[in-house]
Amino acid sequence: MLQQKKFIYLILFVLAPFSPLFSQMKVFVAPKSADDITNPLKGKADATAEGKKSYTSYCTPCHGDKGKGDGLAAAGLNKPPADHTSAAFQSQSDGAIFWKLNEGNAPMPGYKKVLTETQLWQLVNYMRTLAKSKK
Repeated sequence: MLQQKKFIYLILFVLAPFSPLFSQMKVFVAPKSADDITNPLKGKADATAEGKKSYTSYCTPCHGDKGKGDGLAAAGLNKPPADHTSAAFQSQSDGAIFWKLNEGNAPMPGYKKVLTETQLWQLVNYMRTLAKSKK
């Protein structure tokens, strides 16, 4: 019995430093209702161009210029930034991406108090273009 307790404590001691990593690996999922939110700027080239400006200011430090999650600040974060070029990211609805931009998921801040609704939709439009740059 004493050996079992020692073994359990040893396992806990060895795994304890990694427990924050396990908790950070949860997938950031928007509620199903977000899929019903319609993008009012879908297909508007001028909105996409404006979205690139916001992306450069707010997103590239962590997500990188091409959206791959490799920005300069990414290395200092407790969980990796999303890869906006990935099929997993791009398969989300515009409403889900909009919701995530609004709400944030630490260390990513929510932008609903920083950017207007129009600016957030512009960001969604621009983020859609990043799938094409995954080479």
